[in-house]
Amino acid sequence: MTRIDFHTNVPDKVAYACRLVRKAWAANNRVVLMTEDSAQLAELNAAMWDFSATDYLPHVLVSDELAAQTPILLTDSDEAELPHTHKELLVNLSRRTPRNIAHFTRMIEVISSEEDDAAAGRKRYVAYKQQDYPLTHFVTGKS
Repeated sequence: MTRIDFHTNVPDKVAYACRLVRKAWAANNRVVLMTEDSAQLAELNAAMWDFSATDYLPHVLVSDELAAQTPILLTDSDEAELPHTHKELLVNLSRRTPRNIAHFTRMIEVISSEEDDAAAGRKRYVAYKQQDYPLTHFVTGKS
């Protein structure tokens, strides 16, 4: 069953996602990042190119012809066809519940400190708990 980790109180979801992806990529994981919409998708894509002068994060949009060979995929739709056969990590930046959670070994829900986002995150947490997913919770900025 998919392990779901909630990372809450995140001040900047895009920057936080870049750091998560850097760690996952360093551990040789394939990652799919799902954004709220096309605007956030464009922001994330740009941020991943500019994230670090020393760390390259090989990524493409899920619709790109190189998606099957690229370890980090970006999408704003959970209806997109995912080419990876072994789906290790889904990072959800959106406020919706992804359809394809069960296809992944692990999912990280990135929740900001904004009340609307936090409320949507709490609803997803309750829904996942009712479905008996193994859950963990990490509050950003607290030890």
